[in-house]
Amino acid sequence: MSVRVAHVGTGNVGRLALAGILTHPELELTGVCVSTEHKVGKDAAELAGLDTDTGIVAVGDLDEVLATRPDCVVYCAMGDTRLHEAIDDCRRILAAGVDVVGSAPGLLQYPWGVLPKKYLAGIEEAAAQGNASLFITGVDPGFANDLIPLAFASTCQRIEQVRCMEIADYATYDGSTVMFDVMGFGKSLDEVPMLLQPGVLSIAWGPAIRQLAAGLGITIDEITETYERVPADEPFDIAVGTVPRGGLAALRFEVIGLVGGHPAIVIEHVTRLRDDLCPDWPRPAQPGGSYRVEITGEPSYAVDICPTSLVGDHNHAAIVAAAGRIVNAVPAVVAAAPGIRTTLDLPFITGKGVFTVPAASRPIG
Repeated sequence: MSVRVAHVGTGNVGRLALAGILTHPELELTGVCVSTEHKVGKDAAELAGLDTDTGIVAVGDLDEVLATRPDCVVYCAMGDTRLHEAIDDCRRILAAGVDVVGSAPGLLQYPWGVLPKKYLAGIEEAAAQGNASLFITGVDPGFANDLIPLAFASTCQRIEQVRCMEIADYATYDGSTVMFDVMGFGKSLDEVPMLLQPGVLSIAWGPAIRQLAAGLGITIDEITETYERVPADEPFDIAVGTVPRGGLAALRFEVIGLVGGHPAIVIEHVTRLRDDLCPDWPRPAQPGGSYRVEITGEPSYAVDICPTSLVGDHNHAAIVAAAGRIVNAVPAVVAAAPGIRTTLDLPFITGKGVFTVPAASRPIG
């Protein structure tokens, strides 16, 4: 029996998640909600970039998709710049008795000790009221700094530090709000963008650090953050516009979970907009970008994760991975106990139903 799924948000992740729902053999789309007026009335397949018709057209009202009586909502609306609205959307969905799987709001990946109690209580109360569950995931924050490090940590006799890294060229990332407004690329270094306001890095990646700590059985005393910015020495173009001379062109930051003053868990991002920038900073394991998990202990590990795609570059591949993790989690979350669920609860999400044999390998006749 198929799981009935409604979908919210058709941006970079949402569009690919919607395509995943439409092509997944265990999921049945019931409705689509969008936030931009020009998308209202368009067929779900068109929004997903698929060459077909579903007969399901996008609406601009969350209540309309809830009225289609889904078992689960895949929630991929913007959360970075509308945190309170995204939390309220999830609360409404849960209270209606519908499970939530999504990419936002990121704080709900592991909110304990990070999200203010009044917001956390609202989500937990809504989940109890609707007998529904919620699971927020992705790639980073997501499987690159929860599932993968915990899998390797399970083989260690002792661990001194876990470091999770994203090392990537973002020049081809097609998301102007994230690039300009959230991260501040192209802006003067005199401006401090949203991401680098005091405490925001710790809020954004604090859930990932605290979830890792819970999985390792340790208690984080404090989370600190540092960053370094480098301006462009000449103007150049990227996917979402132009970076002027003096505008932010490279960013490196660390979010550090301290235990007894020791950096036990570190999440580090090294982000360039051009490959030749900051040659002394860490380099990716493949051209364009990769993820890396380093465990210092016995044994120690250095694990590179290199997403690739047949239809796009490293940035596209990473977004496909985030969307795939979300969509493939739907059956497990629908079957899970009510409440906020995390990777610690659902470590064995699989890609069941998505395997295909390449055409060249199929027997003829």
